[in-house]
Amino acid sequence: MSPRTSHGRRAVHGAGAVAASLALLAGTAWACPPEPGYPQTKAADAAQGQAEGRDQGGHSVHYRKADTRSAARSEAIKGVRRVGGVPDAKGAISLMFGDYGHGRHKRSIMFATGEFGLKAYDITADPKSPKLVGELNMPGMWETEDTDFDPKRKIVYLSRDPRAFGGNTATGESGVYIVDASKPERLRQITYVKVPAGHTTTCVNDCRYLWTGGPAKASWMPADWGGRPVWVTDVRNPAKPKVYQNPVDTGRNDGKTDYTHDIQVDSNGVAWASGRGGVRGYYTQGLHFDPVKKRFRKATAYDPVPYAGGGIDEATTNSSFMHNSYRAVGRTRNQAADPRKWGDGQLLFVTEETFNDGCANDGLLVIASLKGSYRGEGWRSTPDKKFRLRTVATWGVAGQEGSDPTSLDCSAHYFDVRDGVLVQSFYSQGTRFLDVRDPSNPRQIAYYRPADASSWQPYWHGEYVYVADNTRGIDVLKPTFR
Repeated sequence: MSPRTSHGRRAVHGAGAVAASLALLAGTAWACPPEPGYPQTKAADAAQGQAEGRDQGGHSVHYRKADTRSAARSEAIKGVRRVGGVPDAKGAISLMFGDYGHGRHKRSIMFATGEFGLKAYDITADPKSPKLVGELNMPGMWETEDTDFDPKRKIVYLSRDPRAFGGNTATGESGVYIVDASKPERLRQITYVKVPAGHTTTCVNDCRYLWTGGPAKASWMPADWGGRPVWVTDVRNPAKPKVYQNPVDTGRNDGKTDYTHDIQVDSNGVAWASGRGGVRGYYTQGLHFDPVKKRFRKATAYDPVPYAGGGIDEATTNSSFMHNSYRAVGRTRNQAADPRKWGDGQLLFVTEETFNDGCANDGLLVIASLKGSYRGEGWRSTPDKKFRLRTVATWGVAGQEGSDPTSLDCSAHYFDVRDGVLVQSFYSQGTRFLDVRDPSNPRQIAYYRPADASSWQPYWHGEYVYVADNTRGIDVLKPTFR
């Protein structure tokens, strides 16, 4: 099977749809890579990864624990207090939160995913001390980044990267595990479906469909592709998922089909696809004007309608690889910049992830304007006639208060936004809190950088911030800067 760039309407059962995907691209495996051609300078990281039997690439920190060679490594904290933690969640990558029951019987559950599989913690009685109540052991699982949860049907979707369980991109298998979490004490795998992608997976259209992307392309994919785009899975019947044959978000890098890393769905239902070549948003349901086909048509999860977005100006960043994004719009319009000044949904907050030579050259937080991108410009961009979004500001951790000048892991990673404050992970540089109400001048107001930090993803929940730390497990932080 050779995927086409058109959006197919025929769904096939997952196992049959992706048989060819089991033969994956040999060579270096890029989890979340820098631009092709950037030198790999972190030789010690690569050597350690090879010793562990794992592939290395621009996202090599994903395979490396925090540097603990020196007992005198520094740490820094300001504007927050660590009030609790979960050390038995070491290897944590992603967190989710779900409510169960009503009234006095209501329970709040935190799910943690990572190299251990899936764990459920009850945070009802004491949010500072999560209590382990259930687990699904999957030692060696990879990568479960930004795992998604269906709050209505209480289902967890775990993405399986081809490097899971000791595999690699040459021989590994990718797909999605579908887990029944209706009873957190008894987590149960409903099924598993093979998918040609598997680095991340995201719910669209109220978790009736999944969009799954990344990592590096498989050997059976077209030679001119730079990475895996997005495959769509119908999970309306979670016991019988169906994978659509043809991918979406193709031609994302100035017309070239390239690596789509992750999807974020904003409060208006627009799905934003981040990866090499920038960030582009799609309608996935409803009737909309298609600026590329120049006609009104029905949007579906498997045949979405382009909305806005495009490449990020390389003159303001260190690569063109965009890891994840956030758009404050509609009911969330007041969460970031002042919409009265900056517009409702006119800005994208984006992680640029890359690991270059020197901390100052690593990935940044990028804030870009969507103005001028609503007529399909991001879908018509070519190497000769490039379209780029205007960068409003960037922020990097290098040289900032609280930073460790000896750290090699300075790239930005996932973030969360609430009440004008963006909290973002920066790996060994810890968790940073930025005031982004003025997006032209993001300002650090707090930070938490323990000596052994490996911060991957922070989450606002209630009055606390929960940090998935791949080395430490889960840290529970309480902001004191307000």
